[in-house]
Amino acid sequence: MEEKILKIFADSTTRYFATVSDGSARLGTPYLRDETENPALDYAAVIGISGHYRGRVCYTATREQLHALLPQFGETECDESLYADLVGEITNTISGNARESLGAGFMISPPVLIPASAAAGAIADAGAPLPCYVLPVTWKEHRSRVLVTLQPQPVHKPAPDAT
Repeated sequence: MEEKILKIFADSTTRYFATVSDGSARLGTPYLRDETENPALDYAAVIGISGHYRGRVCYTATREQLHALLPQFGETECDESLYADLVGEITNTISGNARESLGAGFMISPPVLIPASAAAGAIADAGAPLPCYVLPVTWKEHRSRVLVTLQPQPVHKPAPDAT
């Protein structure tokens, strides 16, 4: 995966936190996930990518981080369904922000909430395995991660009309 793609997702993540909260997120050094590592935290959502790229994007966060973020949206009562909705919304926003930079050929599916224990498997590609990069995120001392598995796809141009 190109370094510029990781930078786009890093920028998308910091943009999200700068927009919705009163504190910015700090990113750790991205790294290539070891196949034996499950980088998932308490909640996770995954988005499928198609078009000019193929792969997946996953956001995973701790319950504590989501609990601390919900008041930014005016929520005073927190429960499991709100945590799940929020992790899906964050995944969708980060991917949508990346789409702004990558163009209309970067097509995203709706987020799918997954058990954190299954996040490593959900981010792995069912076909040919692709490398998974982990972007560690810290917001107000709470940790989360963005997992990115993408591969550029050849762009097929239509054949010229022979008429």
